[in-house]
Amino acid sequence: MKNLSHINARGEAHMVDVADKEESRREAVASGYIQMLPATLALLVDGELPKGDVLATARIAGIQAAKRTHELIPLCHALPLSNVEVDFQIDETHSRVRVSATCRLKGRTGVEMEALTAVSVTCLTLYDMCKAVDKGMIIGSIQLDTKTGGKSGDYRRVADDEQIVTASCGDGEIGMPSRRSGLRVKCLAELRERLGVHELDIEFDELEVANIAGLKKALRNRDSRFSHLSEQRILCAVNQVMGSDETPLSDGDEVAFFPPVTGG
Repeated sequence: MKNLSHINARGEAHMVDVADKEESRREAVASGYIQMLPATLALLVDGELPKGDVLATARIAGIQAAKRTHELIPLCHALPLSNVEVDFQIDETHSRVRVSATCRLKGRTGVEMEALTAVSVTCLTLYDMCKAVDKGMIIGSIQLDTKTGGKSGDYRRVADDEQIVTASCGDGEIGMPSRRSGLRVKCLAELRERLGVHELDIEFDELEVANIAGLKKALRNRDSRFSHLSEQRILCAVNQVMGSDETPLSDGDEVAFFPPVTGG
């Protein structure tokens, strides 16, 4: 098993010395998304949000963040990036802005952290630019998609519908399970006892509308017991973030239903 490069023999954190490494062309691509209400996305696309050109501002923020990653993440090297690209894809189906960032250089260490930081700060800037009209936005799935160059070899994240993610890591390959398909539904606390259900999976295409209200209807169609989910007092969370009937859902999400929690 390989050792962690940022931990020395005494278990202390330290900066990796890359002086003796050979320079090579290195590139990393990361991605993520910010999900918002359809009305918010429409305002963004039409350029009608209060803070102006949202995408242009977020792109600049992402590029600046990539260049200053070493100031944000301990033990990262200051890198002379040759190029940083931040791109957007409007996903009206899921009411999301998908963000991707590509970082390149010719150097002695990789640029994965720079690409991931660029995506993270771009999404945070989008949140800041849109929060005046939508504070319920969700940032998610920030991940490394590809990296090339360096001794550890190349890495590529495969699509969600493939069974295994295979990464070349110098000494061999590591297999990782792909993202789950469908929705995972959990009933917690008192609600679990009332329904007699703790956890179940439901296919995403069973939903007529891809939101919490659509999920409740699909569950009621399966079993009348799930009509309890429509009671006003029942709360829900999507991927551990509080939601409502209008909260949009995507394939692979986890949804929890639970009664209000009270304490003494």
